[in-house]
Amino acid sequence: EVQLVESGGGLVQAGGSLRLSCAASGFTFDGHAVAWFRQAPGKELEGVSCIWFSDDSTEGTTYYGDSVEGRSTISSDNSKNTVYLQMDSLKPEDTAVYYCAAVWTPSYGSDWDTTDEYDYWGQGTQVTVSS
Repeated sequence: EVQLVESGGGLVQAGGSLRLSCAASGFTFDGHAVAWFRQAPGKELEGVSCIWFSDDSTEGTTYYGDSVEGRSTISSDNSKNTVYLQMDSLKPEDTAVYYCAAVWTPSYGSDWDTTDEYDYWGQGTQVTVSS
């Protein structure tokens, strides 16, 4: 059974940092894309970042949404089957529930931020940034 469990959310002041974790079980990362989405109150899910692993590589190809590019870094520890999202210079508009999602895919690219592309979702972790 595939499971994704997010952690690391919390309350932080503007300008601060958080590192979110997505612990995966039931699959390994090769051939998969693992993404972070977020949903602010009253808004649709928004793609934050994605890391895609080809079948023969443990290094991922990364993608970032415009709203977080330059302030966030997605990475993985394949030995722990965990993907991380380091978020720096946080702003109040980063306040949202952050979800981890995954899908098996032989290739990836422009559709990384399309929610319908993903088969598995975590339960989410709340990030609140105070001004």
